[in-house]
Amino acid sequence: MRLTHTPLRLSIGAFILNSGLSKRGLEGEAAQAVHGMAVGAIPQLGQIEPNRFGKLLSRGEIALGAALLVPFVPSLLAGAALTAFGAGLVQLYLKTPGLREENSLRPTQAGTGLAKDVWLVGAGLTLMLDSLTHGRRHH
Repeated sequence: MRLTHTPLRLSIGAFILNSGLSKRGLEGEAAQAVHGMAVGAIPQLGQIEPNRFGKLLSRGEIALGAALLVPFVPSLLAGAALTAFGAGLVQLYLKTPGLREENSLRPTQAGTGLAKDVWLVGAGLTLMLDSLTHGRRHH
């Protein structure tokens, strides 16, 4: 991990790790609500039972947060995982009714929380692009 990646990886990694840890007990109605939103954006997730989805989401966030925090995970790999995770959240934002103003990408007040996740995609792409171009700049 490059020193310049540290602030980005630490801040986002800690946030995502905390999110995953807070979802460890996600079951029942809470799991159904989160699962329902996810299925609205990605219908294939309907094949997974809501409580199992909650556990998988928790574990995935814990794994991603940890991957961003530990220095031995290459930034290219951590950035790719972060980009994929962020893209899923952006898809959720784009496909969930009521989160955007009509005929617009602008978020409603209810959608602001998910609309901001576009930053995760940008951060992930930054880690990836910097990792891919770093070696070229020094040759």
